[in-house]
Parts: sequence; structure tokens; C-alpha cells
Amino acid sequence: MIEFLAWCALVLAALPAAVAAMNLFFYRRPRPAPALVGDGARPAAISILIPARDEAAQIGGALHAVLASTGVDLEVVVLDDHSSDRTAEIVRAVAAADPRVRLAMAPPLPTGWSGKQHACHRLASLACHELMLFVDADVRFAPDGLARVAAFLQAHPAVALASGFPLQVTRTLAEKLVVPMILFLLLGYLPMPGLRWTVWPAFGAACGQLIAVRRAAYERAGGHAAIRSSLHDGLSLPRAFRRCGLRTDVFDATDVASCRMYGGARAVWAGFSKNATEGMATPAALPVWTVLLFGGHVLPFLLVAAAVLLDLPPGVLLLAFLATGLSLGLRLALALRFRQSWLGAVLHPLGVLATLAIQISALVRALRGAPPVWRGRSYRCTE
Repeated sequence: MIEFLAWCALVLAALPAAVAAMNLFFYRRPRPAPALVGDGARPAAISILIPARDEAAQIGGALHAVLASTGVDLEVVVLDDHSSDRTAEIVRAVAAADPRVRLAMAPPLPTGWSGKQHACHRLASLACHELMLFVDADVRFAPDGLARVAAFLQAHPAVALASGFPLQVTRTLAEKLVVPMILFLLLGYLPMPGLRWTVWPAFGAACGQLIAVRRAAYERAGGHAAIRSSLHDGLSLPRAFRRCGLRTDVFDATDVASCRMYGGARAVWAGFSKNATEGMATPAALPVWTVLLFGGHVLPFLLVAAAVLLDLPPGVLLLAFLATGLSLGLRLALALRFRQSWLGAVLHPLGVLATLAIQISALVRALRGAPPVWRGRSYRCTE
């Protein structure tokens, strides 16, 4: 039995290592935008759309980073979504100094809508340019970041929606353990050829922090109105595009932008819990994910400890060491490639356990009828 478990652990650890090795060939950073030549050459025009609810601590930094962008003709529209802090006041001050910035106020949230999707829907109606970029207020762009996003779409004219995963800034232990799991799951378990070469909705993926769309395609897919009740635009929006036969893609935005997603353990738990039931935390999906993640990234370490402490056969120890090496090696390779925390990588099994604990807790809450809560709003699945 123990040898069978060791073989299972090896297979489950080898699977994401093989998928990630393939995916890294496809998952590339966008090239720098080409230099403009000729008297009639113009930079790409792009509308930066920022939904903001109680973002006084973030919105000023976000705006100053965007306004320092080079190589693009931009407008910035911020929608204040009934903030209780100084968000609107800060945006007004920036807008008074730079006419590229506009502030809009959100109307009351209609029944059946989540806050972010309604805010993005309103923002799209206010945008002036064909290329629209939905950005969270905690994202900070590099000076050439917007030009590189625009260049990616110009280089891929068939792509209707493109999303980048920024450099994730992590400061506390909880952030270092859990936040890097986003890229680990994307690269280890979603085959990029399916994402890039098909329009099957199951292969749809994006990062809600940074999503660029072409206006005509956005309207054809129904925009954010098509996912009005969703709390997980990173899954639901690209899948809505794909259901309409539109292509979506992802790129490595490590050099394009940075983002501190959540600050501290409580925010990490709440943030990942809010949309868990639209991803892993379903009665059908969570058992599968538990086998894949626990079996491939926790069980190998337990088997190594058991083989050493209980003097198990050398074959079991060898299999366990191989599985451990594949699991930890993949996590360390991703940490190196995407400038992630080394501490979080070394403690990878704890990150997997924390991720599963969040998903299990979210599923239990959903089965008990407890609605997810985010930004002071409660969302029932029936809305």
C-alpha cells in the first residue's frame, strides 16, 4: 500500500512539472513597444478604467504610475463606487492637475450585480477609446507597461481579450504562502495550447487585476453585463468571450506592472474566499483538486518523513524523494522566474494546505447558505 501511495505521489507531482515546462514556452512577457517612425505615426490610444471602492490608500499611487506612462495616448476614468473614505477627493485633486483623468460616481448597485462587475460595466460606457484596460487600484504600471500591453494586442490581432499577471508583491507569511499559488495553478494545471489555440470556455483564464479588451469584441460578448453576478472576473469574463467564439490570451506581466493583492492573513483569507465557489470550491471540483494538490505536493513530503522514521523500503524512499524533488523544484523554478518569495517556495506544502483550507472553508460556507462578503457587501448566489 505504501509503495502504491509513493507511485501516486510521483505521478501527481510529475504532472504539473511537465505541464509547466510546456507552458513556460507559451507564457511570455510582451515585447517592448516598437518605436514610432514617420510624421504620421501615433501612439496607441487606450482607456484605463479603474473601479474604486474605499481605495484612498491606493488610488493616488495607481494614478501617478499610469500618468507617468510613455508611448501611449491615454485617458484614465475612475469610478468611485460609494466609497466611505477620501477616494473621490484624491481623484478630483489629480484630475484638476491632469485633464487625462476623469472621475465618475457609481449609481446605486442594482439587484443581481456584484459591485466590481457593475463598476466595470459603467466604466466601459464612459471610455472613449477602442482599446480598454480594466485595472485594479492596487496595480502599479512600469513606465512602458501600458505601451507593452497595447503592443501585445497589436501583435495578436485575433485576440479579443488579453490579461497579464503582474509581479505579486508579498510581505507577510500568509501572502508569501498563498498568493504565488495563482501562477502555480495556472502554469501547472492549465495547458496553454488549449488556451491559445481553441476558444473552448474551459480554457478561459485571466487575472482580474489587469484585463485588456477590444471594445467591439467586449460588446459582442455582452461585456460585464454577461457576468453581472460573478465575483471572479478572472474566470468568468474570458469564458464569456469564448462562448461567443472570441479568442482570449494571457501574458507574463512581471515587468509590466506590480500589485500587492492583499495585506496580511485576514485579507488573504477573505480575498481568496470570496470567489472560491466559482473556481475550485465546488462539490465536484474540490475533491479532484484535493487529490491533485495534496497528493502531488504534500503527500511526497509526508512519505519522505515516514520512510526515514519508520525505516520503510529503499524503493519507497526513492519514489518519495523523486516526487518531493519535482514538487519543490517546480515551485522554486517559478519563484526564480517570476521573482516570488523564496520562503514561500521552500514552504510550498504549507501554501498548498492553506489554499485547500480556504477552498474547503468556502465550500462549507456555501453549503450552509452563507453568502460571500466583500468590500462591505454581501452577495447571495441566487441574485
